[in-house]
Amino acid sequence: MSMDQLQVVLDEPMQLGECPLWHPDEAALYWIDINGRAVHRLDPANGTHRCWPMSSEPGCIAWNATGGLIVALRSGLILLDTLSGSVTPLANPPYDATKMRFNDGRCDAAGRLWIGTLYEPRDQPLGALYCVERGKISDSGNRVTVSNGVAFSVDNRTLYHADTTAHKITAYDFDVAAGHVGNSRVLKQFSTDKSQNYGGRPDGAAVDSENAYWCAMYEGGRIVRLSPSGQVLHEIELPLRCPTMIAFGGHDLRTLYITSARHNRPAEELAHHPLSGYVLSVRVDVPGRLETAYIQ
Repeated sequence: MSMDQLQVVLDEPMQLGECPLWHPDEAALYWIDINGRAVHRLDPANGTHRCWPMSSEPGCIAWNATGGLIVALRSGLILLDTLSGSVTPLANPPYDATKMRFNDGRCDAAGRLWIGTLYEPRDQPLGALYCVERGKISDSGNRVTVSNGVAFSVDNRTLYHADTTAHKITAYDFDVAAGHVGNSRVLKQFSTDKSQNYGGRPDGAAVDSENAYWCAMYEGGRIVRLSPSGQVLHEIELPLRCPTMIAFGGHDLRTLYITSARHNRPAEELAHHPLSGYVLSVRVDVPGRLETAYIQ
């Protein structure tokens, strides 16, 4: 993949860009800036950009079936009316907000929102994966330190979940009708040795129409495409070190959008990788899939 095929989506860097989300009805891209405490929207056709400041750090977003966005803030779940900008509280957080916050998440085919948390001291697996179903939050029991990479297989029988701190992606048997997470297997264990051949650790992800799992490799400067057995099928090298998550968009779902981090990165790294924090896009051969809305 040639670097000149990559495009800068918005000429404004995020502190910690995350959770890109293509809205098919609006043909627009949404994403969040966690440390910037904001939700962003871009209309790629005309370049119109909007931004909604948030009261605390957003961890992920999902489009709501009846309009607007569900935003998982550190302080709890809200509904953001993207027309008026008004906010409606939906649920309190199921954790101590002084030590934890919501992170990466995605809706399943039944309209449930699965959201992970991260434990900010990052020294114990006290984060979890929560299911939000019709306003009720339940704990799936999957313990991690930093939850990421939530995605579902094409047949909805597998739930993928990454623990970024452990450098591991796990695949769970999934019953979409019951919303039940079952037995697990390791999809991919990446090296934790940063002294040699370090390729980064798994962050946000998405599954394409051919059932491959695409994952942003934080500190690895690349996106990897994995088969359902964990084989690396393809890599995209990036002009930045810390991609955070990807989303498929565009009219044919073959535009891959990539968010990235700038916050707390060393000055030398930023000088060498000035596009850190920007949202990028690149055309890919295999289309993605439409995201499912949250159903209240």
